[in-house]
Amino acid sequence: MTVDSRTPGPADTDFVAMMNASDTCVLLHDARTKEILWANPAACAMLGLGLGEIATLRANHISSAAQQYDQVVARALLQEAIDHGASRVEWRLRSSSGRIIPSDAFAVRVELARGLAVMVQVRDIEREHRTDTGQRLAESYVETLTQHTSTVAFMVDAAGVILSATDTALRYLGLSGHPLAPRRHALTSLATIHLGATRAAWDDVVRGADPILPVRLETEQPGGQSVWLEGSAERLPQQPADVYLLILHDVSDRVRDEALRELEQRREDYLARYNAMGDMAMAIVHELGQPLAAARNFLAGARTYVDTTASGRETEGQLLFGLDGASRQIDRAAAIVSSLRTFVGHLEHVQQVVDLNEIVRECLPFVRLRADPAGIGLELRLSPEPVLVRCERVLTGQVVLNLCFNAIEELAECDRSVRHLLITTTADGDGGAREGVLTLADRGRGLHRDPFTESFTGKAHGTGIGLALSHRIITRQRGRIWSEPRPDGGSLFGFAFPTAPTV
Repeated sequence: MTVDSRTPGPADTDFVAMMNASDTCVLLHDARTKEILWANPAACAMLGLGLGEIATLRANHISSAAQQYDQVVARALLQEAIDHGASRVEWRLRSSSGRIIPSDAFAVRVELARGLAVMVQVRDIEREHRTDTGQRLAESYVETLTQHTSTVAFMVDAAGVILSATDTALRYLGLSGHPLAPRRHALTSLATIHLGATRAAWDDVVRGADPILPVRLETEQPGGQSVWLEGSAERLPQQPADVYLLILHDVSDRVRDEALRELEQRREDYLARYNAMGDMAMAIVHELGQPLAAARNFLAGARTYVDTTASGRETEGQLLFGLDGASRQIDRAAAIVSSLRTFVGHLEHVQQVVDLNEIVRECLPFVRLRADPAGIGLELRLSPEPVLVRCERVLTGQVVLNLCFNAIEELAECDRSVRHLLITTTADGDGGAREGVLTLADRGRGLHRDPFTESFTGKAHGTGIGLALSHRIITRQRGRIWSEPRPDGGSLFGFAFPTAPTV
């Protein structure tokens, strides 16, 4: 039987157009003969038959050859829809190629102008299963991307609020286990944005992402160490507002390496300055050697003259005192120049055994000359026993002066109530690991960095040579030097040498 050839009305035309556009397979059966009257294009495609071919068939012709799908059963199912209005059953159709198609068939009785008919809607269960499988696979890929990838990715709105993020991103932001609610977490409250070497606000990213902008994020981890993430921010135009995709990777190791290289460069700059000063010092040694020797000879001659013409008057005693003092200072200058010659050249193995207590006492008059005018109190806690170490006496004394003068300059900027400098000497350790230790403790503003590893000066007009030389003097003599903040405020500087055997 063929499809009714009467002239279709507007409703029939709309119905046919709707069925033709549908992905659902639709078959129309005659209620009395159970012949197929019509099929939509989706049904024709599923069965691999043209409409003219389908119109010559019955339900059993396009069903599986298995007994449960034979003609009697098929007619009974269609009759159930006619008798009760609708019926539903899982059915197996057979395409022209012989492929068996598991399907869900829903039959409903319909009133046509020509009489009763049964409209059967068929869902291809196998195709839907493939679609579901593909969807689940796609969801699995998305889940893998968001939960198991090392890539750090954020979706951020124009206001800087995180809309979604991968699990790795949440971990870096310290939000693992805390579901992100839209419009809850601002990116800038969890990380610092850098554009190049400059800190930036989220608005700077919005203005610069046209559509892609290189960015770097700095986040602080529970241990206090910074983690650096680097990548790009891409604007994704959406309605009603733009959304930004940030894809980043952990570059913390590279950033730390860059910081170390920068530190090494600063150290090289200091060493270059130190070497230049070495050349200057050698010139000074050469130029001052003879004048100092001549000055000492003149003073010795003057003293001899005074001795031969002594009259016992008070003025002559004062003259002798002054000459002796000048002679001592010249001797000290000569010793410094001589030590500097050795130090700037090649520092040989030092055989001199020195008591750290004696070095402090020798330096104390010069320290008081700086401390007293600034109202800084000095306290000595020297070891009751000699602290014997092997070092160069004059150069080590210069380190003591450098550290004391730095502390005095710091304390002079502080309240008078904390202007106090404590100098301590001790012999620490047991057996062969004993050290002679000298420390200077103050209650100033404290340390914000290690001046021996990051920068040798924080003064606006300083050269940094004082601490650089102190570090080099101590370490070249097999000693160690350090600085650290004090728990009750202020800072502590110190150096140590292995103790020398008691002679």
